[in-house]
Amino acid sequence: MVTIKDISKKLGISMSTVSKGLHGASDISEETRQMVLDAAVSMGYVIKDKKNAEKHKVCIMVENMDYENINQFGYELITGFRLMATEHQYIVDIIPVDTYFQSKHSYDDMMKQNGYSGAFFLGFELEDTYIKQLLNTSIPTVLFDNYVSNKNVAYIGTDNRIGIKSLVDYLYQNGHKKIALLNGSEYSYVSILRYEGFKQAMKSLGLEHNKNLIGHGKYFSPDAAKEYVEQFVNNGATAIVCASDLIAAGAINELHRLGLRVPEDISVTGFDDIPVAKYLAPPLTTIRQERFTLGKTAFTLLDQLISGIPVSTMLLHSELIVRESVAKIN
Repeated sequence: MVTIKDISKKLGISMSTVSKGLHGASDISEETRQMVLDAAVSMGYVIKDKKNAEKHKVCIMVENMDYENINQFGYELITGFRLMATEHQYIVDIIPVDTYFQSKHSYDDMMKQNGYSGAFFLGFELEDTYIKQLLNTSIPTVLFDNYVSNKNVAYIGTDNRIGIKSLVDYLYQNGHKKIALLNGSEYSYVSILRYEGFKQAMKSLGLEHNKNLIGHGKYFSPDAAKEYVEQFVNNGATAIVCASDLIAAGAINELHRLGLRVPEDISVTGFDDIPVAKYLAPPLTTIRQERFTLGKTAFTLLDQLISGIPVSTMLLHSELIVRESVAKIN
């Protein structure tokens, strides 16, 4: 069985550094953390020896989400899931999915033909064919940031409403009242939750919900900023709440293009706390999602569904991370 000592020897780093990498410690670099996680997965590291565990084959289906390195949102989700799966002696396949893939075979047929006991979905939208088919599936399935009413399907995510409320409250405490929302896709379940959280937070503070200060992008990419940021500025926004750190990066770039300073002229917040967030100019105030823990928890939910336990929803607490992209105004 592979041990922390084996990983330490292979990488030429201390056992304590390996341990920190496996447990999400903040006092090592992101590059070292990725190196440790990559080695742990490739070497078959397991946290415990479960010799009598029943073997299953499961898959992670990924659409509209990057996951190749630790700076991309899906990396730690998948790594956390795979390490827990290895501990339980599951085999995991990663399957990139698009519209064409979903049109070739029904979800249930594809799963049965390939011998999969269950699946973890990342990056899907409500209009996707497979999401609609999950309403009637008998196959254990866990969704990240999506919900389907079916006893065989579970939902894992962060409390998005509370996360957005934390951002709006923080901006209000710093004097901001004309707050814009640059959201993800209108067809994304998580975008709907974040929009609802934004409206509720604004209403609770007695602030105007101005439709000219609301925008939706495609997925959660930076491109939406080019379409909406200038409109927000022209309509008097003093702050922009972005539904992802990537959207926030696009917003900051667009504001710089318009000759505006962040946060002196306008404040920007993100959501996710991907590693690049703290290296933006300025470092980004955002909501942290514990992606590694989310991935591990997703596997636990899937394992329970496969065992016949009808779990439904697991939400992790969000955490406000305050950096330098918000200014206090009068």
